[in-house]
Amino acid sequence: MLLILAALLMVPFAGAFLSTPTRGRDSDTLALLTSGSCVALAIMAVLLRPRTSLDFPLYGIPWLPQSGPLFGFFLDPLSSMMVIIISVIGFLVILYSTAYLSPRNLDHATSDGKGRYFFWMFLFVGSMLGLVLSPNFLQMFIFWELTSICSWALISFYGGEKPLAAGFKALLLTNLGGIGFMVALVILYVSTHSFAFDAIQRLEPHARVVVFLLFLLAAWAKAAQIPFFTWLPDAMEAPTPVSAYLHAAAMVKAGVYLIARIVITPAALPWWIGLVVAGPAVLTMLVGCFLFFFQDDLKRLLAYSTITHLSYILLGAGLGILGSATGMIGGILHIINHAFAKALLFLSVGAIAYATGVKSIRELSGLSHRMPLVSLAFFVGILSVTGVPPFSTFWSKFFLLTGAVDVRGNVGLLILIPFVLEVIVAFAWFLRVGQKVFFGEVSAAAAPAKDPPFAMSAVLVILMVFCVLAPFIGLPIVHQIQH
Repeated sequence: MLLILAALLMVPFAGAFLSTPTRGRDSDTLALLTSGSCVALAIMAVLLRPRTSLDFPLYGIPWLPQSGPLFGFFLDPLSSMMVIIISVIGFLVILYSTAYLSPRNLDHATSDGKGRYFFWMFLFVGSMLGLVLSPNFLQMFIFWELTSICSWALISFYGGEKPLAAGFKALLLTNLGGIGFMVALVILYVSTHSFAFDAIQRLEPHARVVVFLLFLLAAWAKAAQIPFFTWLPDAMEAPTPVSAYLHAAAMVKAGVYLIARIVITPAALPWWIGLVVAGPAVLTMLVGCFLFFFQDDLKRLLAYSTITHLSYILLGAGLGILGSATGMIGGILHIINHAFAKALLFLSVGAIAYATGVKSIRELSGLSHRMPLVSLAFFVGILSVTGVPPFSTFWSKFFLLTGAVDVRGNVGLLILIPFVLEVIVAFAWFLRVGQKVFFGEVSAAAAPAKDPPFAMSAVLVILMVFCVLAPFIGLPIVHQIQH
């Protein structure tokens, strides 16, 4: 099992460095072999893991006194779910990218730089795998910072003033939050001589609260929550497959993973901390929903949708601290349910931009006559992300709704009302956007469109299937998590 986990972590890093000198078909072949190997190793690791957690401590630093090795591997139900998301969506995004990075792409006609693109993509995959397989906060922090560097490089991939500014903004804001992570590490080590996840339990009550709030600050920055949320819409300057991966499986999901990891480790946090987590999540949800109405770019609209869905996950964490195990299950389940739905929506928009060179809602209409497969994929994505049964996020939203009801009194009501409001408004607005873009007369921008090449189309079909299967994959894993 140790060899499988070691290979799972090393394969994407090896693929990154091997991709750099490759060109053309060789680059595509190597990328698919590497990402396919990651999927195979991830499935083996998850299937072979017993119901208990696996901890493989490997290496410490002799001159740093601590209670155990600092580096190794850790696989439990939460990290197992993340490994599936990171590897499977990583493979699908890489497969999609082999066709997307093409001279025929009307949005960005290029096949140059594929080696550089795959280098950063595999570094991104490896960094996320390293983060979720970390056995303690110190190793997690190392990979946490690596994900920021990878996202900066990929957001800035096309060059030019706007992509470079967007990449710099993402790096700056996420690293501001990273300072909170670093300070929390210092306090944790000085107080306990340990970086272990359960070291939080050994802190004095006031120190425990301070450390948690510092971790929460880091998570807010990474997961684009108020007041750090502005970097994520600007990051839509990245190639669309990068945007899909960043929103579905990487970077922003690192922030919510950190809080989920702490909350499932019993730390005796005071009840009001649940309000500190849930309150800003609800506020971010409402602000993101309000900003839907001012977006003309399809990718920016999806970015604000991601912000609200990350708020769902943090809301679930807050409900868990407030005593609702059901709410916590809903929040964690939403990680996988949202991942496949949002990847499908982003890659559908990528196919539209590939075929038309346009992402403007005002300029597009009648696409269903030209792109029937993409139209179907986009509407499946809409139904999935807005929680229409039997599609994925319905199930996690149901658990979150039940969890909010579990929190009795005014607190539960204050959470329930804005949550239901966001669900209704998001469904209505996305349905309106879908109707505008895909129905009616064929606009001039949509006239040359047709369904994308095989690799891109195949990925859309696979993701549509996962939009139904995701809860059945995630729920058995989530139920193994001890609250």
